[in-house]
Amino acid sequence: MTSTLGSGLDILRTSIDGQLSAPGSADYDEVRRVWNGDIDRRPAVIVRCASASDVALAVEFGVARGLEIAVRGGAHSMSGASTVDDGLVIDLSPLNRVSVDPVAKLVRVGGGALLSDLDAATQEHGLAVPSGMISHTGVGGLTLGGGMGWLTRLGGLSIDNLVSAEVVTADGSVLRASRDEHADLFWAIRGGGGNFGVVTEFEFRLHEVGPTVHLGFLFWGLEQGAQVLRLAREVIPGLDRRLNVLIAGLNAPPAPFVPEQYQGQPGYALLVTGFGSAEQHAEVVARIRAELPPLVEFVAPMPFVAVQQLFDEPFAWGMHCYEKSAYLDEITDGAIEVITEQVPLRSSPLSVMLFYRLDRAYSEVGEDDTAFSGRRTPKYAVFMIGVCPEPELLVADRAWARSCWEALRPHTPGVGCYINALTEQDASRVHAAYGEAKYERLARIKSSYDPGNVFHRNLNIKPG
Repeated sequence: MTSTLGSGLDILRTSIDGQLSAPGSADYDEVRRVWNGDIDRRPAVIVRCASASDVALAVEFGVARGLEIAVRGGAHSMSGASTVDDGLVIDLSPLNRVSVDPVAKLVRVGGGALLSDLDAATQEHGLAVPSGMISHTGVGGLTLGGGMGWLTRLGGLSIDNLVSAEVVTADGSVLRASRDEHADLFWAIRGGGGNFGVVTEFEFRLHEVGPTVHLGFLFWGLEQGAQVLRLAREVIPGLDRRLNVLIAGLNAPPAPFVPEQYQGQPGYALLVTGFGSAEQHAEVVARIRAELPPLVEFVAPMPFVAVQQLFDEPFAWGMHCYEKSAYLDEITDGAIEVITEQVPLRSSPLSVMLFYRLDRAYSEVGEDDTAFSGRRTPKYAVFMIGVCPEPELLVADRAWARSCWEALRPHTPGVGCYINALTEQDASRVHAAYGEAKYERLARIKSSYDPGNVFHRNLNIKPG
């Protein structure tokens, strides 16, 4: 494929400020790598863009030559949407600049920045953007689908804090999208994924967080799973928004604070994070401890950036991963029965089942204020993630994630799903995720900004 592009590659190389890599380039095998070790693709050309104009030139080049285009931010797409065989990868990683205005409490973030870049810059001022839980995730891909994590109860989704964005559209135009400019595009990129263009810069509102927060890790064995889940459903919904609890079905980590006899043992954990006072956090931990004494307990103040990195090592680059997800309105007795049956069936000690609580600030945003693929009523987002160091091991845990998802289906609301966690391209599920009215609105906007469906390596919304 590269040979058929001929002199076009040389012209593109001399036209951009960034760098171009193709098969045969010394850095090709390195720059084509993506986070999920289960994805191995060979693009015809990778353009590492240093500016929005580089992105525009790359888009025009790809469209003119009929190349399939993939957009890479942090390369964290579970499904491999950020790369492509024999096509063009627009690599935004050089666009990782973060500029903070601590007085206005605003931050501008390049489309190739990672959460670690964003956190490091904003935490210098005791500020943060609600985002995800793995710091080597790209800001762009996470945000365009929604963006949920530790701060969702306090500040909502990432998209709820988006003020504006710079977007390169399919015709090579560079637009600023906000409530006052290209408002339809601004609505669509807040939850509609990468369907509408390449976002080269985000502008977010900031919240006062850290630099020190409070963490509690409490762990129980498998036999106490039902008790842990019943306790969690009793405690979590009533918590102040400055507190959050992540529920996890996992193996106890090989950390110094875990007694040796429990390291690697499968079970359940509650990760209690506090963004207010130490006393407020201690009160919740004490209540949990009193009602169900854990096998392992670790409670300490911790830098917010360290909390953001808790899952970095288990989800390290090169792991072979697969994911399914669902929403639960409540953790019912029926759901608990399924969960406690499924959690022990994981094969890899790194595979996990995670429950994020979505309420408070999340539920204070109007249902149709953004394109987000989930109702704004209080709920739990459940993630079943196979994480394996070797590809052979992923066969069993891919099957586990799928069977777990199927078993939970009777207990899910049947409306919406988090598109950032949709691993397979399934048009019917994408349509169902948004519902009829939102999908039709997104399709109309897609027709305005990408009528040829140039940007389709995503959870695709076809022009309508």
